[in-house]
Amino acid sequence: GSHDTMTYCLDKSSAVSGNESKMVKFLNKCLPCIVHPIIMKWSITQVLTVTEQLEAGVRYLDFRIAHKANDPSMNLYFVHMVYTTVTVQDTLWEILRWLETHPQEVVIIACRNFDGLTKRLHNHLVACIKEIFHCKLCPRNVRDKANLHSTVWRRALNLTIVSVELWDNSRDNCHPFSSLKYFMCHFMIFVSGKFFVAGINLTENLRYILVHPFGSLKKMTLQSLPCLKIWIKQQNPGPKKKCINIIAGDFIGNNDFVKDVIELNTKI
Repeated sequence: GSHDTMTYCLDKSSAVSGNESKMVKFLNKCLPCIVHPIIMKWSITQVLTVTEQLEAGVRYLDFRIAHKANDPSMNLYFVHMVYTTVTVQDTLWEILRWLETHPQEVVIIACRNFDGLTKRLHNHLVACIKEIFHCKLCPRNVRDKANLHSTVWRRALNLTIVSVELWDNSRDNCHPFSSLKYFMCHFMIFVSGKFFVAGINLTENLRYILVHPFGSLKKMTLQSLPCLKIWIKQQNPGPKKKCINIIAGDFIGNNDFVKDVIELNTKI
């Protein structure tokens, strides 16, 4: 998996997300020429395009969906401190084109964040997903959870599993956009009790960034790769409590991350 999949196309001229802290927005407003480049250095987690990530072996895409403030259009973007240049709809079409040329691959799309989305925009997102992927979405009546790939091949499906994560468990029953539970169930048919996503992305705080003005997320990640590599090799895939099935990392393509994760299958 790739963490914050779409950050390779963050818009340098874009405003800081409304979800960021007041301190970050204040500093960016007062010293944009200094602060904004620093924000960009600590926001970018990937350098490969979504197609290049799929070609590299990524099968779990981490999408942080957002609507830009004061944008009168229905366009949805991705966000990680700042917004992307490409829209969600264009990216979904790009994934569809890749899927059509790889009929025996399964791609899991985890959609979350929903920065600035109203109920109308949520419904628009659902409509786009259904229109673009159509019959490629995971059908509810597929029951062979133990062998997902063989089920896909036997039924001649090219399967995209979509998770729309809208709430924390603590407020499960009070979210206004409960109409999207369909897509959460769509995904959880296969994930509940079977898949466990482990994010091995490093996360910095504002204090760390201020103390390291010449640093970047990429530099910090690449320095830590030897330790992350050791950790990956120690993991075990499978349905047991301490097993993991999906490992999402930053800067896919800069090391043997994909190869190391795939090789874990030899332990099954």
